[in-house]
Amino acid sequence: MAGILAWFWNERFWLPHNVTWADLKNTDEATFPQAEDLYLACPLAFCIFMIRLVFERFIARPCALGLKIQANGPQKAQPNAILEKVFTAITKHPDEKRLEGLSKQLDWDVRTIQRWFRQRRNQEKPSTLTTWLWNTRECWYNYPYQPLTVDIHYYYILELSFYLSLLFSQFTDIRRKDFLIMFLHHLATITLITFSYVNNMARVGTLVMCLHDAADVLMEVAKMANYAKCQRLCNLLFVMFAMVFVSSRLGVYPVWILNTTLFESWEIVGPYPSWWVFNLLLILLQFLHSFWSYLIVKIACRAISRGKVSKDDRSDIESSSDEDNGPPPAPVQKHYNSTTNGTNKAHGTNGYLSAGAPCPDEH
Repeated sequence: MAGILAWFWNERFWLPHNVTWADLKNTDEATFPQAEDLYLACPLAFCIFMIRLVFERFIARPCALGLKIQANGPQKAQPNAILEKVFTAITKHPDEKRLEGLSKQLDWDVRTIQRWFRQRRNQEKPSTLTTWLWNTRECWYNYPYQPLTVDIHYYYILELSFYLSLLFSQFTDIRRKDFLIMFLHHLATITLITFSYVNNMARVGTLVMCLHDAADVLMEVAKMANYAKCQRLCNLLFVMFAMVFVSSRLGVYPVWILNTTLFESWEIVGPYPSWWVFNLLLILLQFLHSFWSYLIVKIACRAISRGKVSKDDRSDIESSSDEDNGPPPAPVQKHYNSTTNGTNKAHGTNGYLSAGAPCPDEH
């Protein structure tokens, strides 16, 4: 075990030339980040996760119900063994050929089968209340603790604990469409926090984390306003979020932070193995920033053209006809449906609310 630890903490990987771990020991005159400090993050992350559960149960949920946020989930599809087997074992999105085959097998109208699959897919998606609780959690994660952390070491431990808790939450909550992207984001952030702390790049790491937190809290509050049907507040918060996000992550981050870590540090200390890893992760983060900025600009363009902001595509309930809002229809026999295909054509909301308060939920 000692040999593995010695190999992992190899000075020539982690530190610049002519610098050893002994040079980074704490003294009466100077205090340096110590790798063992980060071990506290794991138990602290578990405590944060448990506090979050209590917060959601006794504070966030009552507030949501007081705001009359819908607690019921999507409408459930009527039980059907044949369709359920196709849905679970073959495909959740049957093509036209398979729909025709199922129509003949069940003697159901094709449109009724399409509706069944749509309701069955929606059945696995969260209710508005659950999504609102997600946003209160992320808002609570992002900001309130920062004024309490004056010492940079405690700040790092708290940040690492929160991101570990977020990473764990991804596997305990309902999976969303952006699961892989957010998992990659959280994993890269955790690795960056660890590398920057061990490398004594804590000042740069602190700037990166503060830069991210500044915009994130606005987005989470905008989502909460959306689900509480406060359209004007939602739109205002989205505009503020978009301005802060784009200016900080496409402006401040590459021009000042990446410039410092890539070019200025090259001149001061020169490259070494962990320097390359650290900067590659920062560049990966910039690619994610660009992707999210594209999504935000896309929502902004939709908002300008429609006069309102679209909902989140990650957890939306599918809708293709106003009749889906009513009770589930009984299966329609094929020979009774000669006049319905034209009159019941889908209105095609495609993930947008036809009225009310659609607001962004992109991260």
